[in-house]
Amino acid sequence: MSVRNGDGSMNSYEIINNTEEKIDELEDLNGLLEYALNYLQLENVLFNVIIVDNETIHKLNREYRGVDRPTDVISFALEDDDTFVPTEVRVLGDIYISIEKARSQAESYGHSLKREISFLTIHGLLHLLGYDHMEEEEEKEMFSLQELILDGYGIKR
Repeated sequence: MSVRNGDGSMNSYEIINNTEEKIDELEDLNGLLEYALNYLQLENVLFNVIIVDNETIHKLNREYRGVDRPTDVISFALEDDDTFVPTEVRVLGDIYISIEKARSQAESYGHSLKREISFLTIHGLLHLLGYDHMEEEEEKEMFSLQELILDGYGIKR
């Protein structure tokens, strides 16, 4: 989806379901992403949200992070790459979300699948933008921003 901002700049993203199943909860992600991009005052960004199964995300996690298990979300931030060259359009990268992990975590945390997918999407987007949670202060900043965006859009726990 491409969203033209008031100043003529454009944000573009695609939500890709690489699973065999229909996931109704993905339908509201466009609105959430538009809200988040506006909230974060982002212009001229390009990225993808890709929904996959556990097998796919396990393979990605093992190959790129050296962790031999499935995970919930992995972000491949292109601006983190040493070969990154700034351009007029910021190509942020890709966010991979495991639908199976999202389902099990939603159940464990006692909230909806929509809430979990939304959380993972915003979490992944913030990683693409350089946010991290390795240190306590970074985690506080990133998780606070996630909640502000989700709450602001009306996605509560």
